[in-house]
Amino acid sequence: MRHVLLSLAIAAASLLPSAAHAWWNKDWTQRTRITLNTSAQGLETKEPASSVSVAVRLHSGNFDFAAAKEDGSDLRLLAGDDKTPLKFSVERFDGINELAVLWVQVPVVAPGSEKNAIYVYAGNPKAGAEAAEAGAHDAATLAAIQFSDKESQGVDARAGLKASAPVTIDANGLLAASARLDGTAIVWPGNDKLKVEAGGAVTISLWVKPEFVNSGTVLQWGPLMVRLAAGKVGVRVGKTELIGGGLAPNAWTQLALTLGAGKAQLYINGVAADQAELATPALAGELRLGEGLKGQADALLIANTARSAEWLLVAAGAQGAQSKLVASLRENADAAEGGEAGHFDVLIKNLTTDAWVVIIVLALMFVVATWVIVSKAQFVGRADKANRSFLGRFRGATHDLLTLEQGGAHPNSPLFRLYTAGVRELAKRKVGEAGAKALSGASLSAVRAAVDADLVRESHRLNSHMVLLTIAISGGPFIGLLGTVLGVMITFAAIAAAGDVNVNAIAPGIAAALLATVAGLAVAIPALFAYNYLAARIKNISADMQIFVDEFTTRVAEIYGAP
Repeated sequence: MRHVLLSLAIAAASLLPSAAHAWWNKDWTQRTRITLNTSAQGLETKEPASSVSVAVRLHSGNFDFAAAKEDGSDLRLLAGDDKTPLKFSVERFDGINELAVLWVQVPVVAPGSEKNAIYVYAGNPKAGAEAAEAGAHDAATLAAIQFSDKESQGVDARAGLKASAPVTIDANGLLAASARLDGTAIVWPGNDKLKVEAGGAVTISLWVKPEFVNSGTVLQWGPLMVRLAAGKVGVRVGKTELIGGGLAPNAWTQLALTLGAGKAQLYINGVAADQAELATPALAGELRLGEGLKGQADALLIANTARSAEWLLVAAGAQGAQSKLVASLRENADAAEGGEAGHFDVLIKNLTTDAWVVIIVLALMFVVATWVIVSKAQFVGRADKANRSFLGRFRGATHDLLTLEQGGAHPNSPLFRLYTAGVRELAKRKVGEAGAKALSGASLSAVRAAVDADLVRESHRLNSHMVLLTIAISGGPFIGLLGTVLGVMITFAAIAAAGDVNVNAIAPGIAAALLATVAGLAVAIPALFAYNYLAARIKNISADMQIFVDEFTTRVAEIYGAP
């Protein structure tokens, strides 16, 4: 038993996480590690991207809202070195529905790497807010309209933009809130801060989800127009026109246009769609969004530089709900001291209460099954060894069949106990004493009946507690499945309440729920193999006992029976 427990301890130790990054500040009790994977397994890039504005989603799967302040004012974002503070802004922080969206300015996103990290710290009730409204975007950004302002007028703090009329807002859009397009243009009056000189550079990016893709103007700014026609994206700048690939209705798509160095480039979801030689015209005056278009729009960004293809690809990948670029992992200070959280750490942290109850029940079943396996294996081993020892003496005896007890007892041998029961019955009939009568057929039957009764008792003793293994085999997987079903139900209910359907919100809860099924199988599989092994050993001992009863009664009849 001691060796088994030692093995279990070693196996558990092997699951412990490895050494982790140091903790930035002990006053903050939790952090979330956001990783931007630009390798082939994520969203592959070939060149570095600098000062990228990345959207970070926080949800119950990667962030403990109960530990954070109600308004999220204790949030702090640091670079991958866990030392450099990053500029960020909060678009949404909803502690009740456990959903938040942050915009963070990442200094450099290295290509072909799985180690582009951002740390989100929280859990300090004494901390005050530090995020600036426009801090998430670099100095080249002229305007950043997220449609999450409280006035619902598409406010931008940088250029001082404000739509001329209230904007209809959908609470659950691409990231947080999004603008609802009803065919009437959203108009921002001209602004001296929002203009581009002729020959200059500009990048315009926008997420749009059109209900219909056959017609409608996405954006118009002076001589620049982005429109939909026949299911394709068209950009017209003066007499120059660019045509992009097809758009799917009712699906979020990022459109981006760069002008500079005598060239215009159209991107769809971060991928180049068309280009043309074009000198940048002067861009100024009112900005119009969504004229003749129905659907949703979000994250309108305008910058006075031509963003690189890598910059746009990373920005699009970080905002897309199903992107392979972003992965997240919740950590705490204890995990950082002992090691970086591994996959099992993520699963354990996301277990629901019902899953914990199921796993505790399965753990108790595993302990009981282990005790039965070890104790029964030891019992069967001792019995088999003792049987062989006694059987050798019994078969070597000639006319002193009733005196084998005097040569030594075999307390672990079922055969010896059967022999003792037979000798006890023979002693009642004074067999072997001087002047004793030979055993009649009825007496032999009585002796055999007594030995058979002990045979049944010995069989019960051999099979005792084996039913616990059958319960573990048949019940373990079903109990684990119950925990998984309940966990999945709770996860989907939480996602429905939060209104966030991205895979990073669903995956931790589903994976943790599946841990209950794994625990059930972990109980059942060892019990199944052990049960089959022990049942075979017990069957052999039972066969030996039946053979011994026949052999014993035959020898008794031969030596002490009537002629």
